[in-house]
Amino acid sequence: MKKSTNGVKSIRVFLVDDHPLVRQALKLAMRHERDMEVCGEADDRDEALKGIADAEPDLAIVDLRLRDSDGLELVRDLRDQHPKVLSLVLSMQDESMTAERAVRAGARGYISKREAPCKIIEAVRKVLGGEIYWSEKAAAQVASKFASPSGAANCSTIDNLSERELQVFEQVGLGKSTNEIADSLHIDISTVETYRSRIKDKLNLKSGSELLQTAIRWCLARAYH
Repeated sequence: MKKSTNGVKSIRVFLVDDHPLVRQALKLAMRHERDMEVCGEADDRDEALKGIADAEPDLAIVDLRLRDSDGLELVRDLRDQHPKVLSLVLSMQDESMTAERAVRAGARGYISKREAPCKIIEAVRKVLGGEIYWSEKAAAQVASKFASPSGAANCSTIDNLSERELQVFEQVGLGKSTNEIADSLHIDISTVETYRSRIKDKLNLKSGSELLQTAIRWCLARAYH
């Protein structure tokens, strides 16, 4: 974040959407936030990558369907090329599977275009506050899926985690990085990695991506049930 002319730290947001009216609506909404500014915009992946490299925003709001490109590809590019730039996916598709794919690609949030502008502002703030934000419908669908018989089995397995492993698991589900978990729990980064490895073994998870998805679903299930 950079300081604005009035000395307040300004949240810099980059808009990536192929609909000019959507970008205009978002700009108008953020204009009413004294600590938030739109530092650039684009309607496709290549233009967005160039603009983001120049503008150095704190967060990019990315539509899943862009002109001549896929929004998820851009989210992956941001994760790999600009890891300090968080991404929030904005889409008309309010489905749990799409939301999960977005988070797997590296997005820190997923919200429907049907939501009111104030909800999108709320999502921006929560993501920058270290949380993973999902629209209520998508979150409820994921929580419901996790509460299914197969999900209930996963919950039973999670009961086998130690107290410290459960703390790490919850932090993963909240979108915290390994460094952030280490700072929060006052342990070494290597210790966090050890716990992550143990959790994957106990839950029979093959990758960090599977760990993230399972942890997110568990956190959502707790929040919605």
